[in-house]
Amino acid sequence: MIDSVLVNLTVRESRELLKNKKISSTELTKAFLARIKAVDEKVKAFVTLTPEVALEQAKTVDKFIQEGQELGTFSGIPGVIKDVFVTSGVRTTASSRILENFEPPYSATAVEKLLDQRMVLLGKANCDEFAMGASTENSAFFKTRNPWNLDYVPGGSSGGSAAAVAASEALFSIASDTGGSVRQPASFCGVVGLKPTYGRVSRYGLIAMASSLDTVGPITKNVFDSALVLQLIAGFDPNDSTTVSKEVPDYVSTLTKPIKNLKVGLPKEYFVKGIDPKVEKVVSSAIDKLAQLGAKIIEVSLPHTQYAVPTYYIIVPSEVSSNMARYDGIRFGQKRDKFGDEVKRRIMLGTYALSSGYYEAYYLKAAKVRTLIKKDFEEVFKKVDVLATPTTPTTAFKLGEKIEDPLTMYLSDVFTSPANLAGVPAISVPCGFVDHLPVGLQIIGPHFEEERILNLAYQYEQATDWSKVKPDIK
Repeated sequence: MIDSVLVNLTVRESRELLKNKKISSTELTKAFLARIKAVDEKVKAFVTLTPEVALEQAKTVDKFIQEGQELGTFSGIPGVIKDVFVTSGVRTTASSRILENFEPPYSATAVEKLLDQRMVLLGKANCDEFAMGASTENSAFFKTRNPWNLDYVPGGSSGGSAAAVAASEALFSIASDTGGSVRQPASFCGVVGLKPTYGRVSRYGLIAMASSLDTVGPITKNVFDSALVLQLIAGFDPNDSTTVSKEVPDYVSTLTKPIKNLKVGLPKEYFVKGIDPKVEKVVSSAIDKLAQLGAKIIEVSLPHTQYAVPTYYIIVPSEVSSNMARYDGIRFGQKRDKFGDEVKRRIMLGTYALSSGYYEAYYLKAAKVRTLIKKDFEEVFKKVDVLATPTTPTTAFKLGEKIEDPLTMYLSDVFTSPANLAGVPAISVPCGFVDHLPVGLQIIGPHFEEERILNLAYQYEQATDWSKVKPDIK
């Protein structure tokens, strides 16, 4: 096999080839390292590369294969980790100058589960500083670019992760989603991004941004791979008191379940003025395809959706203000003058919202509205099985277009943040293009019903070819 074939494999295909000794993990890893060398100077997806570590891990897996030892699902599979997850002995920066030289003594639970299966760690993906942003322009080191058009953003904050997978620089990534940071860049880059239910995957070892909203999820080339990753990383963790002691279903086995008569709700609040008409047309076509596959399309309402963004941007800065207090130049990292503008902005907003005399007016009121948003989802899921919406109101925007206007940038989260506020699972799957830039279809489900949204996303993906289209970057 030539390198271009190897880097365009999926996790599932790679696993089968490794298992049947058609390829070695070393061959696969070298192919990805060569791909990174060829294109990452343009894309800038990686903030830290670990070629020596990767090749050593690959050699170990090859040795086990030769000895006939049983492989895990991710044994010998090259992936990248968003740089907000601590990785033992590997530099972890959160794309901030404050942690520029930080090497953690342990790994995050989600990462540890992958390493226990002997995944191959290619490196750490660039992101907005401390995961604060929607374009990966807020990284303290450099801006990541969209593989579909290098003049455009890849989305954020997990832009490096999405760009790496889209550009075939890695087979998959683990990333974090606080208000859409997995789904929005997945949509912008034409890959699959899954945000599980809050509490389904451990946050232990994830550098906290907003603790009541942060979730851990995969970015992959297709839905099957997303189910494989979730199957491994989901589950109770004694190190994270917010994880739920609930049995993890077999996500892969339910992918092929027929969706005939599945009730798919269309929230009218997600199809309103402000959405790009071309994006709406592409998403509407995707919903028509769901109907052709046998789903029942029902219009529904989530009446408090209009308050999601203002609620989100009171709760998030407030929790940011609390979480960033540890970076004082004594306990962690360097001095606070190393914080970037967006981090400073959110610290100031949050400190103000939590201050005496304003707590009741802002934070407490936002917490109450958050409860109403959660109730909206609970009520609507009594009528339908899942919801289908656009992932974002527009396609990717140009680098520099919104960086000077934070309020406009914040509106990128308008369709994704409600799922975080409610704690429900959601997935973005490619559904078409507008002006040669990808569009994502978002599917939202009830709490702990990841198999339901994965099932519908997989059935849609199998009926279309959008996930197979790759950016032409060399």
